[in-house]
Amino acid sequence: MTMRRPGPLWWLWYAMGGGLPTRYRDWVLHDVSTRTWALRQLARSVVQVVPFGIVLVLVVPGELWVRLVAVLGGALVGLIYAASFVHLTTEHRSVKAGWEPGRAEAERERRTAPEREAAARRYEERYR
Repeated sequence: MTMRRPGPLWWLWYAMGGGLPTRYRDWVLHDVSTRTWALRQLARSVVQVVPFGIVLVLVVPGELWVRLVAVLGGALVGLIYAASFVHLTTEHRSVKAGWEPGRAEAERERRTAPEREAAARRYEERYR
């Protein structure tokens, strides 16, 4: 059985924090545990911030450059905040998709085990 990927509208819903139908369960686990899982989460965070930034730039009065710098600064602070909670956020997404708590982290550990073991061997050889 192959993994089903969500279409653009489902992905947008997912990026904004919505849950996906059960048929995308395996894709969610892949999404939160693949090699680029943290970058994917930060991309979803950007998608969440962009609509607010656009509204603020268009609605708030004042010089355009001031509004742009304020939105950029707020977005950067938001991304720092999102990065600090990336493990918890991805774990929540996997639980929302029906996986048991801890599964996303266990899957990431399983996928990176060979590289970590090789690095540990190189370290032992060098500093023994």
